[in-house]
Amino acid sequence: MAPSRPSLLREAGFSKVEVTGKTGDGGIDGTGVLRMNLLSFQVVFQCKRWQGSVGAPTVRDFRGAMVGRADKGLILTTGTSTAEARKEAVRDGAPAIDLVDGEMLCDLLRQHRLGVRVEMVERVTVDAAALAAI
Repeated sequence: MAPSRPSLLREAGFSKVEVTGKTGDGGIDGTGVLRMNLLSFQVVFQCKRWQGSVGAPTVRDFRGAMVGRADKGLILTTGTSTAEARKEAVRDGAPAIDLVDGEMLCDLLRQHRLGVRVEMVERVTVDAAALAAI
C-alpha cells in the first residue's frame, strides 16, 4: 500500500496536515504547519504524479494560488523539475517555493520507511577460471 501524502509530511515534521484537493482550489492539494524551533510556517503543498517535468508555469500558477494563504509553498513530484522551474521557485521578490523531485521523494520515503522496504543484498559470483586454477 502506498503511503499517503500526509504520512510523509508528518514524518518530516509537519503538523495539522490536511489534504484539500478540491475542484477550484487553485492547485492547492493540502496545507500543513511546519515548526522549526521557535517559528512555525503555514505551508501549502501540491503533489504531481508525473513522469515528465514540472515547468516554470506550474510554479507560477501555484504561487498565485498560495499568495495570502500561506508562508511557504511545496511542490512534490514523482518526476523532475526543469531548470526554469528551479529558477522560478526562488525568483527574487516572489515567495519562495520548495521543489521535491522524484529522486528526493524516494530518498524521503526510504529515510522514513514509508511504503518502501530496504534490503541490503550481497551478491556472490563464481569465478570459474580462478576455481579451476586451485
